[in-house]
Amino acid sequence: MSVSPPTSAGEITHVIGHKNPDADAICSAIAYAALKNARGDRGYVAARCGNSNARIDTILARFHQPLPIYLSDVTPRVRDLMVSNVISIAQDATCAEALDLIEEHDIRILPVLDAHHRFIGSVSIFQLGGFFTPKVREPKLMRQVYTRLADIARALKAKVLHLTDENTPEELYVRIGAMDIRSFGKFSDEEHIAPRQSVIIVGDRWDIQQRSIQIGVRLLVITGDLPVDDEVVELARARGVSLIVSPYDSATTAWVIRTATSIERLIDRKFVSLDADTRLADVRKKVASSPAQAFMVLADDGTLAGILTKTDILKSVKTRLVLVDHNEMTQAVTGAAEVTIAEIIDHHRLGSLTTAQPILFINEPVGSTCTIVADLYRRDNLTPTPDLAGIMMAGIISDTLNLNSPTSTAKDGDVLGWLSSLAGVDQRALAEMIFSSGSVILANTPDKIVRSDYKVYDEGGMRFAVAQVEELGFGNFWGQAKVLSSALEGLCTAEQLLFAGLLVTDINTQNSLLLVKGDADVIARITYPHVEKDEIFELAGIVSRKKQLIPYLTSLVKEMQADGTMPAAKRS
Repeated sequence: MSVSPPTSAGEITHVIGHKNPDADAICSAIAYAALKNARGDRGYVAARCGNSNARIDTILARFHQPLPIYLSDVTPRVRDLMVSNVISIAQDATCAEALDLIEEHDIRILPVLDAHHRFIGSVSIFQLGGFFTPKVREPKLMRQVYTRLADIARALKAKVLHLTDENTPEELYVRIGAMDIRSFGKFSDEEHIAPRQSVIIVGDRWDIQQRSIQIGVRLLVITGDLPVDDEVVELARARGVSLIVSPYDSATTAWVIRTATSIERLIDRKFVSLDADTRLADVRKKVASSPAQAFMVLADDGTLAGILTKTDILKSVKTRLVLVDHNEMTQAVTGAAEVTIAEIIDHHRLGSLTTAQPILFINEPVGSTCTIVADLYRRDNLTPTPDLAGIMMAGIISDTLNLNSPTSTAKDGDVLGWLSSLAGVDQRALAEMIFSSGSVILANTPDKIVRSDYKVYDEGGMRFAVAQVEELGFGNFWGQAKVLSSALEGLCTAEQLLFAGLLVTDINTQNSLLLVKGDADVIARITYPHVEKDEIFELAGIVSRKKQLIPYLTSLVKEMQADGTMPAAKRS
C-alpha cells in the first residue's frame, strides 16, 4: 500500500531518492524521514519518484512499512503560489457589501461568482472608486442606482413600514426633498425621470411626504429615525408607495443608498484565467506582459480554484526536498532544480548540483545511504524501532550485495551488525529473502527493465545512462537478450544519450554482463571481453556500478573528448 500525501503541503519536506529507485533509495528515504521527525523536526515525509519492484515490495512487507508517496514532478506550478482561500462576492451583491469585504480583508479585487459558484468576472477597488467619484458634468448619473429596495433597506438598516416588489432589480434615481413644495418635482420632469423611478429622501417635511406619495414615487425614505404619521403610512400603502425610515441624516442616507447599487453593471467580464497545473515558468511571461493585476485560477467546471497576483509570482515556492542516495540533477525528481533542496544525504560521486543557499550535505564513501542514516541515529543516541532497523538493514544488504560489493566498507559491516541486534533479524536470512524475492527480468517488460535502477550521468556535457539489475544467474537475461537490446536502443534514442548500458549482476558468482547500445566509437573502446561483439561484455568480478563501472565509462568519455572524437549531436 502507499500512504496519502498530507494536506498542508506548505509545511511538508519530502525526503526522496532518485528516479527508478532501488531498495537503498526507498529504505533511506523512509529511515531519514523518521529520524528527522524523531529529532522533533516535524513535517518530513518519505517519497519516491519511480515505481516499486518485487524486491522493494518484499522488504516493505517484511518490516511493515507503507510504500512512500509518489512524486513524479515537483516543478513549481500555479497551485503552489496561488491563494486558495479566496474572498469572493456573489453576482447579486451590492457595492456596500463589496466595499466592506475589500476593507475588512485589505484586498484590491473581488472575484464575482454566479449562483453555481462559477466565476463570471471581478470587481476592483478602482472600479468602485470610479463609480463613486462625483461626475459634476453628469449630475443625473450621480443620483442613479441599480438595485433592489430590499438591498436599500438592508444597507440603511432601515425600519420598514411598507415595501412592494422589494426583490426586483431596477434602475432608480435618488433626490433629497429639501426644496419648497412649489418646486418639488420640477428637476425630475426636466431630466425625464418618472416618479416610479424616484427615491425621495426627506425629513419631517409633511408636505413633501404627502406630495411624493400622491405622485407615486417608488420609494420614500424618512430620515433621522423620525416618527411617521399613521396617515402617511396608510396613504403610502394605498398608493403602492414603498416607505422606510432611515436612522441617518439626509446626506448620509443618500450616500448609503448609492452604495446599495448592485455590482452587476460594474463587473469586469474580461479576464485572464489560468489552470492550477500550469508551470510557473510558463506563466511568468504571460503575467509580465499583461496589464491585469490578478489572474483567476479556474477548475474545469468554471468554478474558482484560486487567484494569482503579480505579487504572488515574486514569492518563493514552498516545496522543499531532502535528496537521499543521489546528488545529481539528472537523477533527481523532475523539477528538483526549481525548488528548495534543503539537504542531501548520499554516498555517490559529486555531480554538478548547485543550490541558492548553504545546505546540509553529508556524503560518505560507504556502500549504502542507509549506513549513513543509521550512523546518524547512533550519533544522536536515538534507537530506531525494530522495523526501521530492519528497513535500514535491507537497504545496506541490497546495495552492498550483503557486504560482497567492492563498495562495502568496514563501517557498513559495523552498522549492519548494530541494526541486526536492534531488529532481531539474522543478516544472512534477510539477504536470502531479499535476493530470492523475484527476477526483475521475468517480472517486467523490456522497457521497464532497461529503466530499472536507471541513472543518467553527465560528463562534460555528454549524457549516458546505466541501469542495473541483480539476478540469480544469467539464464533469465539470455532468454531476453535480444528484446532487451532493442529496448536499450530505444531508450538511447528517446533520451538522446551518447550510449546506454544495462549491467546484469549475478549475485551468486559476483560477476556481471554489460549490454550496451549507442555510439559505436564509444562501444569500440570498451576493453572488457566480448560475449557478443560490440554489444555484450563479460565483466568478471564487477558488481558495483558506482565504484567499478561508472569510473571506467567516464574515463572512456574523457578520452574521446581529449581526442576530439566526441559526436557533438549528443551534447546536453
